[in-house]
Formats: sequence, structure tokens, C-alpha cells
Amino acid sequence: MTPTATALGRMTLTKQAALVLAGTAVLATASQVTVPFYPVPVTLQTLAVLSVGFAFGSRLGALTVLAWLAQAAMGAPVLANFGNGAAFFGPTAGFLVGFVGMAWLAGLATDRGVTGPLKLAGVGLAASALLYVPGLAWPLGVASALGVTVPGADMGPGALFGAFAAPFLLGDAVKAVLAAVIVSGGLAVLGKRA
Repeated sequence: MTPTATALGRMTLTKQAALVLAGTAVLATASQVTVPFYPVPVTLQTLAVLSVGFAFGSRLGALTVLAWLAQAAMGAPVLANFGNGAAFFGPTAGFLVGFVGMAWLAGLATDRGVTGPLKLAGVGLAASALLYVPGLAWPLGVASALGVTVPGADMGPGALFGAFAAPFLLGDAVKAVLAAVIVSGGLAVLGKRA
């Protein structure tokens, strides 16, 4: 049972819609906590995506991230630095799409009963590592195959990894552990209340 189902009981459509809206607000807010860094800004997005996934479960977590990305695509300034759908044509597009899978994978863990901080941290670390697959695939070739010119696409794989991944690995690991601690701590509090 997911943490939200534990806290809220039976998940009605109204509760799910409210959670999606609240989740997109959390994602949009976390996106604005940013440190400028070329080519990808350092934000709290990965922390928020993992937390939403862990808390909401796989389906509702992925749906929440999709709703957030749809808001951006419609022009809402919900991405890093108040960005919107234009980011789908920039160097971060692969990461944005990968967030859906990240939330789904994190939620799958709690759907299956994983609630301990160490196991959730392991899932968070794995999901964070897998985020680099679409994140790096976009500038490595997907963008050009779709006719989109992306800054940094002319780099080789090693240089691209050095620019798009290496500087963020430690921060992503910290955010994965932090998301696990937050959600498992919330579950512990809920368990004491019951």
C-alpha cells in the first residue's frame, strides 16, 4: 500500500485528482529551487519526482509527472527557471521525459511494499542512474534524429557524460537518499498514529 493510501484510505477519483494537482504544485515549486549550471540546471526536481513516486505509487506518480509535463507543454512556467514546453527542444528534454519512468519505478517499489529507508534509497539510486539513459540519449542522437538542434549535441559520448552527467551524480545520490528518508519517515509517523 502506498503512503498516500495509508494516509488517506480508499483512493477515490476525487482524492487522486487532488493528489495529482498537489503533486504538480510540488514539482513546479521544486523546479524553481535551482542553481544555474550549464548545460543542465541543478534543481530539486529529482528529489520531488522520487518523493512523488514513492508517496503516490507507480501509476499515480507517473500520471502526476505527466500532468506536470503537460502543464509545461501548454506554456505554464512550471519547469526550472520558470521554463515551459520550450524545454522539450533543449538539452534537458531527455531528462524531462525520463522523469516519468523515474516516478513509475520509485512508485513500483512502494506498490510492492518496500518502505524501509535503505531499500527505498537503493531504488532511488537505481532510478536516478536510469534517468541518465534518456537524459544522455537525447543529445547523443535522438534530438538530431527528430530534426532538433540541441546545444552540446556535437560532443562525443565522453565529453557529453562529463557535461551532462558527472557533475550531477553526487547531488542525485544525495537527493535519492533524502527522498527515501522523507517518505519512510512519513510512513513511520503514520504507523505511530494508527
